[in-house]
Amino acid sequence: MSAPQQGNGAEPAWVKAAADQSRLAFGLAVTELARRDERVVAVSADTLDLIGLRGFIDHAPERVIDVGIAEQNAMGVAAGLATTGLRPFVCGYAPFISARSMEQVRNEVAYADQRVVIGAAASGVSLAVSGGTHHALEDLALMRSFPNMTVLVPADAHEAWHATLATDEIDGPVYLRLGGRVPERPVTPIDAPFSLGKATRLAEGSDVAIVACGALVPQAVDAAAELAEQGVGARVLNMSTIKPLDEDAILSAAEETRGIVTAEEHHLTGGLGGAVAELLAQRRPTPMRMVGMPDEFAVVGPTDKIRARYGMSAKHIVDACLDLAG
Repeated sequence: MSAPQQGNGAEPAWVKAAADQSRLAFGLAVTELARRDERVVAVSADTLDLIGLRGFIDHAPERVIDVGIAEQNAMGVAAGLATTGLRPFVCGYAPFISARSMEQVRNEVAYADQRVVIGAAASGVSLAVSGGTHHALEDLALMRSFPNMTVLVPADAHEAWHATLATDEIDGPVYLRLGGRVPERPVTPIDAPFSLGKATRLAEGSDVAIVACGALVPQAVDAAAELAEQGVGARVLNMSTIKPLDEDAILSAAEETRGIVTAEEHHLTGGLGGAVAELLAQRRPTPMRMVGMPDEFAVVGPTDKIRARYGMSAKHIVDACLDLAG
């Protein structure tokens, strides 16, 4: 599947530089925001190259702070900078910036309602060869549990660019979940605007609805295409905002289809599936299936094979939809 094209046919320079990786698109967008606003500061936890901050350093080296492998310090520094009116963007590895600095995120950022954006790269099992200590499979559950926190999960580099720029309009803390050092197949248009709290439809269907985020969105699109060949119409919702959740889109899907399948590269507890289930349980009980990481730590191996081993693939989404549709 080729990348959706920009309406006028021109490709912005950031698209090639991002190389289909949301982590790099985030760094490029932060650099762009720094050019527009002298208050923007990057606080790196040994991620200058992971996030792609060299351009920021070339532009304004005095506004890039690398604290090293010290995520708690990075969060504390960012919170302090925010109290002075600066716009800090924390750049870290998702498994460490979410878990290791959880207390600082809770108390110094979320509780204090500071305007801090947390760019969390290498989420899910994108660092699969490094084993369970380097996997971020509980971060969405942690972050969406904090009051004041906005939680974003772009589906690809295009959406990561626009979501990062959109944080300029959010007056509070943001957790932005990003991919790792593996290309992410584009599924959104290059020039599609990002609407906070709004899902986007990537496929139409009235038999089942697939609600996906992040790395599982391309898999959901593939699953919908396979289901169509079997005579099953699957609506695909790219739920790039986990908090605030697009309740209207989910409730409409529940009303207009036989049931909902959620798909995410995250534990089945507390992530996108949990958020959707909580809403439906209270507003409109609906048959559901959930595709994601089971209640265990993943083994070591290549990312694609780890995803397939634990059921985070188009095949498993298809199976869940067929089971739900009867």
